[in-house]
Amino acid sequence: MGLDDFAHKLRSALADADIPYMVVGSLASSFHGEPRTTRDVDIVIDPTPRALSGLVADVQAAGCYASADAAQEALIQRSQFNVVDPETGWKADLIILGRRPFSRSEFERRLPADLPGQLAFVATAEDTIISKLDWAREGESERQLRDVASIIAVSGDALDRAYLERWIRELGLQDLWAQAGGV
Repeated sequence: MGLDDFAHKLRSALADADIPYMVVGSLASSFHGEPRTTRDVDIVIDPTPRALSGLVADVQAAGCYASADAAQEALIQRSQFNVVDPETGWKADLIILGRRPFSRSEFERRLPADLPGQLAFVATAEDTIISKLDWAREGESERQLRDVASIIAVSGDALDRAYLERWIRELGLQDLWAQAGGV
């Protein structure tokens, strides 16, 4: 099973549980910029407690590992939990939608996209840039900044610069934006 199959399994389980979601991280940056390999999938989700329980049951029934306790704790803490396919080692970080204004804006702006032959919701190019800059501040900055530069190179003039500048300023990411070549 490849990443496409694993991602399809997750998207199906999310649809069955009626959980709104968006693909973020390296898959989103590969969609908006230059593709790069990854061994995991990052997905922001906005579940109810009941829907989350259904999702965990669905992925477990599909042969994947997911802890019901970790999922419910992630919901309470607004953090993340993992889904792992033990046969292939593919992993998904399912990130509970945060409460900060940028997180809400990012989620509301998600777009339908054709990701490996399947319709999925993905973060916009601008929101992927902002998230990557935010992650760069937390660590692994070189890889995150390369992803940002890639999105800038591919999307260029199509980027909503006013939106970018607003959130970059509000989140204090100006120095990282300049390092990535955004200024």
